[in-house]
Amino acid sequence: MTESSENYDLVILGGGTAGYAAALRGATLGMRVALIERDKVGGTCLHRGCIPTKALLHAAEVAEVAKSSEQYGIKAEFQGIDIEGVLAYKDDIISRNYKGLQGLVKVRGVDYISGEGKLTAADTVEVSNDEGGVTVTGKNVILATGSEPKTIGIDITGRVLTSTEALQLKDVPETAIVLGGGVIGVEFASVWASFGTKVTIVEGLPRLVANEDEAISKNLERAFKKRKIGVKVGKMFKGVTQDDDQVHVELEDGTVLDADYLLVAVGRSPVTEGFGFEEQGVKTDRGFVLVDERQHTGVGNVYAVGDITPGLQLAHRSFAHGIFVAEEIAGLNPAPLVESGVPRVTYCEPEIFSVGITEKQAAETYGADSIETLDYNLAGNGKTGILRSTGVIKVIREKDGPVIGIHGIGARLSEQAGEAQLIINWEAFPEEVAQLIHAHPTQNEAIGEAFLALTGKPLHAHN
Repeated sequence: MTESSENYDLVILGGGTAGYAAALRGATLGMRVALIERDKVGGTCLHRGCIPTKALLHAAEVAEVAKSSEQYGIKAEFQGIDIEGVLAYKDDIISRNYKGLQGLVKVRGVDYISGEGKLTAADTVEVSNDEGGVTVTGKNVILATGSEPKTIGIDITGRVLTSTEALQLKDVPETAIVLGGGVIGVEFASVWASFGTKVTIVEGLPRLVANEDEAISKNLERAFKKRKIGVKVGKMFKGVTQDDDQVHVELEDGTVLDADYLLVAVGRSPVTEGFGFEEQGVKTDRGFVLVDERQHTGVGNVYAVGDITPGLQLAHRSFAHGIFVAEEIAGLNPAPLVESGVPRVTYCEPEIFSVGITEKQAAETYGADSIETLDYNLAGNGKTGILRSTGVIKVIREKDGPVIGIHGIGARLSEQAGEAQLIINWEAFPEEVAQLIHAHPTQNEAIGEAFLALTGKPLHAHN
C-alpha cells in the first residue's frame, strides 16, 4: 500500500449525499479534499434510494392519470405497464445525475479515490483497491459511510426483497406484501398499487407513518383504502417462508398472507462496522456514531455526518450535515442543525410533508392548554379540486406564540415543505404568515388560508 503524497485539509470516508456535499463545499472554501468511496459517488440516495424511487413514483402518477383521463375530458387508453421501459426511464435519470455529479467533483478539484476505506488513525484512512491501495492522511476526517436497509434477521433472497432489490424488479407483481408502514413501505405500496398490484401493508404499530401527526396517518389510511391498498396495523410479523411461486407470511396472531413478493421495509441501519471507528476511539450506540451538536466525535479532528449519526435519516439532512462540517472546519462557525426544523416528505399518493412537531408532541412539551391547532380541509382549495385530490393542512402554534408544527397531506403537496420550514425555522407567528399573499390558484395558498383561519379570519374555511 502506497502513501499519498498529498497533504489534505479534509479526508472524507463515503461519497454519498453527506460526503460529497462536504467535499464540494470544502473545495469551494479552498481546502484540499480527498473523497473516498467504495461504490459510486452519490451513494444510496442517487443509486438505490431517493432518486430511483421518486422516478418510479412519477411513472406511477402517469399511470394513474392515464387510467382516469376521462374525468378530465381526455380520451386515452391505459394499456398496462412496460416495466422494462419504466426501469430504463429510472436508470436514465440516475445516469444523468451521476454524470453531472462526477463532473462537479472533478471541476471542484476534489481527489476522488475509489476503494474500501478504513480509519487507522485520527488523521489517516487506508484505502484498499485494485491498484493495491493507498494511505491517505489529512488534518480533518469526516465519516460519512451511510446506511443500508434493515432486515431484522429476515433472509433476503428469492421472493423476499428490500428496497434495493425492489428497484430492480423486472416484473410487476400481481400481489405483494409490504412489511413496514413507514416512509419506504408506503411509497413502494403506492407505486405497486398504481401499477396494478394488489398490495397489503403489515405494520406492527397502531397506524401508518407513525412518526407523523395522527391526523395525517388517518388521512393516508383513508386514501389507501380508497385505492384498495390493504392495511393491517397493530399486526406483528412472525416469519416468512417461500416456494417457487409465492411467499407465505405468518403474523403473530396466526394469520397467514400469501403473495408473489414480500418487501421488507422496516427502516435503515447505519453502515459503520469494519471501518475501524471503534478501534480509534469513536463511540457508537447500536451502530450509530455519537457526536456533539457540532458533529464532532470527540476524537482528534474526526467528524461524522448523515445517516450514521442518530436522528432523521434523510438525504437533505445529510446534505446539510456535509455543508455544516465543511464550514465548521473552515472556521465559519455555522449554526448547528435543529432536528425539528428539518422538512420531512413522504412521496406516496397522496403526498405528505411535515416540519416541526406533532400535536401530541406539542401537548407533551407545552401542555394541551398551551397550544392551538387548526385543520384546514383542502376541499376549500381550488387547485386541489382541479387535481381531483383531497387532504388537509394542519397547523400547531403556542398560544400567543410562534408556529411549532405544520403538516399536510394531498396530491403534490411535497412542494409546500419549503414555506413550512421557513415558518418553523424563523419562528414566525400565525399573524405574520396570514399577512403574506399566496398566489391563486395554487396549493400553496392552502397554507395561507390555514393561517387566516387560525388567526380568526377564515376565507374558504369554516370557523
